[in-house]
Amino acid sequence: MATASTAFNIAQGALDADQAALDIVANNTANVNTPGYTREVAVWEQNDSVSFNGLSFGTGVSMTGPQSQRSRVLEQAMQQQTQEASGSSARLDALNQMQALFSGATGTSSSAASGIGTDLSSFFQSFASLEASPADDALRQSVLSAAGTLASDFNGAADQLASQRESLDEESGSVVEQANTLLQSIAQVNLQIESQSPNADAGSLEDQRQQDLTNLSQLMGIRTVTTENNGLTVTTMNGALLVSEGQAFDVTSGMSGGVTHFFDSGGNDITADLTSGGGQLGGILTARDQDIPQVETALDSLAYGVATAVNTQNAAGTDLNGNPGAAIFTLSDGSPITSPTDLAANIAVGMTDPAEIAAAASGAGSSSDSNAVAMAALENGGIVNGISPTNAFADMVTSLGSLTSEVTSENTAQQAGLTQLQNQIGALSGVNLNDEAASLETLEQSYQAASKLFTVLADVISTALNLGVETAFS
Repeated sequence: MATASTAFNIAQGALDADQAALDIVANNTANVNTPGYTREVAVWEQNDSVSFNGLSFGTGVSMTGPQSQRSRVLEQAMQQQTQEASGSSARLDALNQMQALFSGATGTSSSAASGIGTDLSSFFQSFASLEASPADDALRQSVLSAAGTLASDFNGAADQLASQRESLDEESGSVVEQANTLLQSIAQVNLQIESQSPNADAGSLEDQRQQDLTNLSQLMGIRTVTTENNGLTVTTMNGALLVSEGQAFDVTSGMSGGVTHFFDSGGNDITADLTSGGGQLGGILTARDQDIPQVETALDSLAYGVATAVNTQNAAGTDLNGNPGAAIFTLSDGSPITSPTDLAANIAVGMTDPAEIAAAASGAGSSSDSNAVAMAALENGGIVNGISPTNAFADMVTSLGSLTSEVTSENTAQQAGLTQLQNQIGALSGVNLNDEAASLETLEQSYQAASKLFTVLADVISTALNLGVETAFS
């Protein structure tokens, strides 16, 4: 049957449980501003009862330990949304920089790229001016000058794009270094969790691991799988192993095709995997390997269409010396243009003598302007994949703007989704000082009640020892 000793034990257990719960409230309050901290709550458990002569007597309550208020589903969703939003954000930064090059929004440093449209009009207009006086040396020199400006701005635009690509390449290497540091940290925390709390919530250790995973998701696309003993396996989106239990597998890098490629621990090239996986690295690699090359290809195609059409038309006429017209545009080393590959970076004006401009038709005299008319008409001809050069340049800029707008909308939606998930996790796992204050009040009252029980028990025992003599009792 129940005894005074049992009653004292119940009261002692209540005090211990209340004190442990108060410590949890204090810990929550102390970590209200700690990034990644998950609110903990007390878990109460009734002690085993004692049966005697068919009667069951309770033995009090104990606290089995704090329980973190976390949701694995929300954490996984947060991880996925983080890498998507981070990826589109990094890509958008690169696209905005490219768009600024061609819009002139960044000032004089972008004049080369943004001036190409004007250069094209000025160049063909110089032939229209030459029509009035085909033998005029100054007008002929104006043609070469306009050609030089156009070629120089093609070069400048290509250099600016190449510079941006190199910058993104360096940034990708830096991101991978940060990711490798986080992989090592996750592996170390894995070991601590597996050894200290293999079958239960690990509290602050799990908070640390989750914070590392969130930071890693900002950098690259990952998948996670919970293993035995509360461990975690981390892979890329396509399954390349990054962390297994307490071992991290660094991503390494090397040059391939003039840019940095990345490899898993087995030496397999996982650059494409990381590109499509999201995170900051995915956005950077998408801009480096897809967006910039797309603009470069369009720029090369424009330069090739203009250069070959102009050279062909000039060769069809007669210059001031009575000879067929020479090539106006060449490669920077003086060799003839045969391919659009890297042409914007290497196009140059190979003609130095304005007399070699073939303003006259073949076999006509120096006063003839028919070939100059034909040269000026190229401005509206379909010489760049079936469309005019000015329209080709406008289409390139418009396509870049449309892509930037598309990624902007995508990023806005992803950021909104991320904010919503952060709010959901905050409502579940965040520390609310009002809630903690209410818990503190309740636990203090419970602690005082358990303390009061000691006084009551002492008075009861005192009365019993006094053999029933009435004593003061409160």
